[in-house]
Parts: sequence; C-alpha cells; structure tokens
Amino acid sequence: MSGRVADHTVEDADRTPRADCSRCAYHATLLPGGGCVPGDRCVMATSGRQIDRFFQRNPQLAERYLADAFWERRAIAVRYAPRQAVARLLHDADEIVRRAVAYRVAEDSLLHLVDDPDREVRITVADRLPPEKLELLATDADYGVRCYVARRLPAGRLFRMIGDPDRQVRKLVAERLPPESLLLLATDPEPEVRRVVAQRCDAELAALLLADEDLLVRLTAAAKAPLARITSLLRDTEGDVRELVAARLRDEPPQR
Repeated sequence: MSGRVADHTVEDADRTPRADCSRCAYHATLLPGGGCVPGDRCVMATSGRQIDRFFQRNPQLAERYLADAFWERRAIAVRYAPRQAVARLLHDADEIVRRAVAYRVAEDSLLHLVDDPDREVRITVADRLPPEKLELLATDADYGVRCYVARRLPAGRLFRMIGDPDRQVRKLVAERLPPESLLLLATDPEPEVRRVVAQRCDAELAALLLADEDLLVRLTAAAKAPLARITSLLRDTEGDVRELVAARLRDEPPQR
C-alpha cells in the first residue's frame, strides 16, 4: 500500500489516536456543534473508526478527501462520496482504495478494473459485472476470480470453463451446467467433480458412472441407474455398494 499517515496525531493514555484540533480547519466550525469529536469522530486522526464516524456524520465532506495523501482516508471517503466522483480513483496507487472503488462505481466503470493487479479488486468486479460481460474474467489468472465467474455466468455459457485447471471452478461448473451437458464432466480427473455429476445426472448417465473408481460416485450412480444396468455391482469391492444394489433389486419392481 502507498501513501502516508496523517501528521499531528498523538495517542491518549488508553492509546486512542487523537489529532491536534488546534491545527484542524474544523476547529471553529464542526467541533462546537458536535460535528466532530476528538478521539471519537475525527477525520484527521490516524484511526479508521474515527474517520468513518466523521463521514457518517458529515458525508457531504467526503468528496474533498478523495485526493488525500493518507490511503485509509481516501478509502473511507470512497464509501460516502458521490458515485460519479469516486470514479476518479479507479487507478489509485493503493489496492485498498481500489477495492472500495470497485464496490461503488457504476457497472460500466468496472470494465476499467478487469485487469487490476489486485485479486480482491477483480473478485469484486466479477461479483458486480453484468452477466453478459462476465466472460472477460473467465480466464483470469486467479482461481478465486474464476469461481465468482462460474457462479454468475449464465448456465448456457459455462462450456468454456469445463476445462478450467482448478478443481473448485470445475465443481461449480458441474453444479450449474444444464443436465443434458453433464456428460462433458463425467470423466473429470477429480472425484469431487464427478460426484456432483452423479448427483445431478439422469438415470442413463448414471449408468455410465457405475464403474467409476470413486466409491461415492458409484453409490450415487447405483441408486439412480436402471435396474438392468446395476446387477454387475453385486460383485463390487465395497460392501455399501453391494448392499444398495441388492436392496434395489429386491425392493423395486422390474422395469419394462
């Protein structure tokens, strides 16, 4: 992070930051009426809580601090300043400031932050971009960003993420793909992804998963696949699978 802390701040005996009111422009204006309170509601103290309380009480003053030298003062001012004014900090030197900006700016301004070097900024962008523009982040270098994309991208446009290098992203894709497209992930190298496929698929696809090496995939598939396809699992290496298959063959009427 860049920037410097405010000058002329000391700490009370209880270590509460307190600015020098005698050197503050609000000494004669806000202070007498309680618009600011030393050690509690103060824009010049090096305390995020005091600065935030100041802007809660005086939001009309936030815009003038968007160019302040102290990064935390700028970041907090972003929360209270008019949205159109906040856009001027899209390329602020400090990532904390840009994170605050990403939450506030209009959606069209978010496009300027798609390539931001900070992952948290890009995650916020992925959380706020309109769905039709989310694919701009579908190949982001950070898996956390891509997870947000996988959660929000329209289900019919998730195909490009089926081959994502990260297991968690593919798992999210499997949870949202149209059922008729789940076959595309039926042979995923990660059992966690195949388990999601088994949970969501129809009986015909379940039959293709009966030989899966993962116990939970086979169990789920055995509970859904057509009776005629599960008899081979009576010799499965796992007792849970054999018991489930035997119970289905015993209790369910033959399918015609």
